[in-house]
Amino acid sequence: MSSLIDRRLNGRNKSAVNRARFIRRYKEQIRRSVRDMVSNRSMKDMDQGGEVELPARDIHEPHFHHGPGGDRETVHPGNREFITGDTIDRPRQGGGGGGGEPGQGESMDAFTFTLSREEFLNLFFEDLELPHLVRNQLGDISSPQWQRAGYTVSGPPSQLSVRRTLQTSLARRVALGAGPRARLAQAEAELQEAEAQQATAEQLAALREAVHECRAQLRRVPFIDDVDLRYRHRVARPTPVARAVMFCLMDVSGSMDERKKDLAKRFFSLLYLFLTRNYERVDLVFIRHTDNAEEVDEETFFHDRKSGGTVVYSALELMDRIARERYPSDSWNLYAAQASDGDAFGADAGRSGRFLSERLLPLTRYFAYIEVQGPGDRRRSSLWAEYERHEAPHFAMRQVRARSEIYPVFRELFRKEAA
Repeated sequence: MSSLIDRRLNGRNKSAVNRARFIRRYKEQIRRSVRDMVSNRSMKDMDQGGEVELPARDIHEPHFHHGPGGDRETVHPGNREFITGDTIDRPRQGGGGGGGEPGQGESMDAFTFTLSREEFLNLFFEDLELPHLVRNQLGDISSPQWQRAGYTVSGPPSQLSVRRTLQTSLARRVALGAGPRARLAQAEAELQEAEAQQATAEQLAALREAVHECRAQLRRVPFIDDVDLRYRHRVARPTPVARAVMFCLMDVSGSMDERKKDLAKRFFSLLYLFLTRNYERVDLVFIRHTDNAEEVDEETFFHDRKSGGTVVYSALELMDRIARERYPSDSWNLYAAQASDGDAFGADAGRSGRFLSERLLPLTRYFAYIEVQGPGDRRRSSLWAEYERHEAPHFAMRQVRARSEIYPVFRELFRKEAA
């Protein structure tokens, strides 16, 4: 029999086992809170953790306690409202810190639970029914890879390069000892000549003193000095600046209700998460359109209540103008995601299809179009029919009626990007 001991470190006053058990038990309540977070959160903050509030009644657990038992008669002094036989209503809850005045109306206490980044992404991806492999790819935090970048004169002892230090020391000793060695050679030659000529004792003593002084100077040159120390220098691997821009195009006409906009936001968020794992910098451009198109910020893009007709061509034309003016394709990787219910007036669908094929597809690395429909709607719109005529290897089309249908677009995207 073998036993497994989990020795992973937990935070102070926290238990990983109890935390996992809590999430499993109240997963449906937490998932509902995560859905609300997705609708209110910016796309750039989509892969961060956060706090969710769970109503206290949703996490209430039954428990046993001792009651008074039996039949009892209670006398309340000063009673002016009830007589024998009246039924007393249960007091209403209130004053529990949930937003109601004490004794006035029903109050709702909230329990705050903090989700980590990994837990939030797991719940977000589970709602979209992404496979575990894709969840790991999107949720992975890449760590920088270090590489050697020469030597430096300071660093930790563990990074000391003995070979380079000795080489520097040898070069320094050769340079500093060049003068004393030359004088030593000259002094030794003069001493040998004086001894051959049988010079006086005073002359020989002076020459021997000069030789001794030159040798002392050479000995005073240290074998290793602080200036000789060389440490291996490591830096994060410099990756080329890979830039991408993601164009988000959405129809905000009257037929695009909140449910369809929610599907579109999840579609855009998933594509943005994919791009941030592959590019160092990702710019977002939001273009909404009714009968005319305009570039807006994210808050206006998803939550403004503008309504009107539908002219898709205006959005495609605005995207083309922005891409050519601000994001040239020779220095930017262009991605586009378009969400619409497919309604188009008159010749707009044909013009849009031709413009997409002739102007936008040659610029973009990938163009994804989703047509958000009602739960039981199986029709093919006029815009879908026109887009279908312009096939391209980097162009994907899908009809989406539920969150679980969003992923097939990205299954094709992952396959093409890998290729």
